[in-house]
Amino acid sequence: MDVHVIYDYCLNKKGTVEDFPFDEETLTFKVGGKIYLLLNLTKWEQGNCFINLKCDPERAEELRADYNEITPGYHMSKKHWNSVQLGGGVQWSLLKDLIDHSYELVYNSLTKKLKEEIEGIN
Repeated sequence: MDVHVIYDYCLNKKGTVEDFPFDEETLTFKVGGKIYLLLNLTKWEQGNCFINLKCDPERAEELRADYNEITPGYHMSKKHWNSVQLGGGVQWSLLKDLIDHSYELVYNSLTKKLKEEIEGIN
């Protein structure tokens, strides 16, 4: 999968900004200042195409049981984050659903004031 597909999909979500808070390689997508997706561009270019996504703990366990490509989050809280290896059995429709789920978890955790500010963004 082309990283630009994920990039464009994320940036079309209301209030999303891209950031490199850790180093020059780790691209993150945030809403309200909180990360909902991250990936390592260097690893991606080397063919190790995976992303980290926030996930409800129960759903995270179910996904890990159903898909070999979905594992506990690499360098993240294993309870709340999954790593999704692309190029295997995870289809674009599922990936979009997982990105949406991650975004919604983070968005829903924001304060009412932040949500109102985001909703005012066009």
